[in-house]
Amino acid sequence: MFAIYVKLVLSMFIWGGTWVAGRIVAREMAPFSAALLRFLFAALFLVVVQMRVEKRFPLPTRAQVGPLLLLGLTGIFLYNACFFSALRTVEAGRSALVIASIPACVALGAALFMGERLAPSRLLGIPVSLLGVAVILSDFRLDRLVSGGVGMGEAFLLGCVLSWAAYSLLGKRFMAAMTPVFAVTWSCLFGCALLLPFALHEGLIGRLPSVSLTAWGNLLFLGVMATGLAFCWYYEAIRAIGASRAGVFINLVPVAAISLGVVILGEHVSLGLAVGGVLVFSGVFLTNRPQKAASDGNEARKTA
Repeated sequence: MFAIYVKLVLSMFIWGGTWVAGRIVAREMAPFSAALLRFLFAALFLVVVQMRVEKRFPLPTRAQVGPLLLLGLTGIFLYNACFFSALRTVEAGRSALVIASIPACVALGAALFMGERLAPSRLLGIPVSLLGVAVILSDFRLDRLVSGGVGMGEAFLLGCVLSWAAYSLLGKRFMAAMTPVFAVTWSCLFGCALLLPFALHEGLIGRLPSVSLTAWGNLLFLGVMATGLAFCWYYEAIRAIGASRAGVFINLVPVAAISLGVVILGEHVSLGLAVGGVLVFSGVFLTNRPQKAASDGNEARKTA
């Protein structure tokens, strides 16, 4: 059991490192190109994992193609286009704290579109978490949010939140009939197919020779370690200790991102970032606080 917890903590720090690695890659590569290469590496790794686990490579049925395409559109194509676009201008730690608000947005989306009831703690947690996002994005100057003072990087971060919330809600609906490895592998493959024409339009082929070894190393980290290995470890932990107990560790991701951003990229932790982070974490805690209803124990918590 100790090994499970070690893998779980390592997974959170690997996911925290995606923000640092993504920022490094975003300095050299256009968003669609970076996203395509990341998920080509991830898809190849997951195909190997699936063949080792299931001793074959199952193809999706006709009924599964539509759901998998939607998962690829939201969780791979849209999320990662916004992810790499945001990290061209926004610090890694700041980005990760905004993304930490996703559980609150998923809870709100589940209430609006799936008819789930919101307990009082969730009704309080959602606005608290969103207020934290507003403080982080505006650095205490909330009027900037409505006066055009927030840049495109921050807008892309909000795109990350919305696209991953949509992916999570779709996953709740579609993934019950699929294994996690199967669903993620095929959503990666469909996502790559969607990314390919946009990456080619950015001139990916012509720019490949100029990509540095540092960028290639970070792309491999993003694809193999963060999308492949950490995913497998996370679901291994879910099987061993349950989704609720494993999901608590997700709160380590922004902490790891901020720490690595300071150490590796020399980023600064501002007062707005600290206060906004406390609000986001408080909102997420209230949103994911155990409820009396038994169904709450089945909620899945995910991240990029």
